Amino acid sequence: MPAALLALAIGAFGIGATEFAMMGVLPTVAQGLHVSIPQAGYLISGYALGVVIGAPLLTAVSGRFTRKHLLLAMMVVFTVGNLAAAAAPSYGWLLAARVLTALPHGAFFGVGSVVAAGLVEQGRNARAISMMFSGLAVANVVGVPAATALGNAVSWRLTFVVISAVGVLAVLGIAVLVPADRAHTPIRLRAELRAFTRAPVLLTLAVGTFGFAGVFATYSYVTPTLTELAGAGPVALTIALALFGLGSVVGNSLGGRLADRALMPAIYVSLALLAGILALFSLTAHNEVTALVTVGGIGVASGMVIPPVQLRTIRAAAEAPTMAAASVQSGLNIANAAGAALGGGLIGVGFGYGAPSLAGAALALIGLGLAVLSSRAATPVPAGE
Repeated sequence: MPAALLALAIGAFGIGATEFAMMGVLPTVAQGLHVSIPQAGYLISGYALGVVIGAPLLTAVSGRFTRKHLLLAMMVVFTVGNLAAAAAPSYGWLLAARVLTALPHGAFFGVGSVVAAGLVEQGRNARAISMMFSGLAVANVVGVPAATALGNAVSWRLTFVVISAVGVLAVLGIAVLVPADRAHTPIRLRAELRAFTRAPVLLTLAVGTFGFAGVFATYSYVTPTLTELAGAGPVALTIALALFGLGSVVGNSLGGRLADRALMPAIYVSLALLAGILALFSLTAHNEVTALVTVGGIGVASGMVIPPVQLRTIRAAAEAPTMAAASVQSGLNIANAAGAALGGGLIGVGFGYGAPSLAGAALALIGLGLAVLSSRAATPVPAGE
């Protein structure tokens, strides 16, 4: 695989670290800025909002920039945002910095997916995309725990300084390793927006949103679920989070390979597997060993979904893929918020900790149904599906 994919993976690693590290240092941040934990929680919500609005916004204003220049500009904004977070003198400043940092998130993965797919020959596109997304998966396994430990042991501000250094490394890597656009075709806003009138594009975006809403409905409450149902202690909870992260790394790679062989079947298989293992978790969550194994399986299944959905979106959008590909990330963050709200609501009204995974399985099945509809919709998708 081209070395340029390593530079994109480093950028993805930094983005993943900055998105999820806040969850680990939230109490420390709240204490340092003299705000409540619920108020500090808006720093996570603010980031998600920034991702949702940033993906289409940055694509819309990108004008005639080349894709390489767009990647560089977005990683510069990312780096500046993290430095601003590290230096934040107040809660309001930190909230603004988090939103700024989030703005390039979706657009980076959208533009990066298009660039990654174009770096390799036909038939290896999904694997190239999965290699870029491997940085995001590895961030969950290595980056987030390390950032959390550093933030709690030394200072949460140092966490964002270190993440800024990753941003600088990504900027250098993209500048040196990512080739200049072979034949620069300006991103035309009308064409990009027109892609959203195509049923396969909208359906594929919905596939990713519903599928990952199922994941977040379950995973958002994995700690209290394991504690209450399986009697898991701190060590088991740490192992569960690690298994989910490792599973997502494996699933991401597997999903890329399957998608290159048969794109739509890869989506069907990953969503069916996700629905099955989410439903299974409602049973296995009552035993510590089986619960841990199942959490790892959820990581594998969820990781398998992203590469084929990303590639399907790019192909369905045809000659105007950038905004559509970026919007996949917007959909995933909507899924994050909606899935967590659904899972919390089910627990809150008394259905118990097993209910979110059953609801998650239902959402994954809805995603599977939408995928079937997407494959039947007329679209100029290249051969290989």
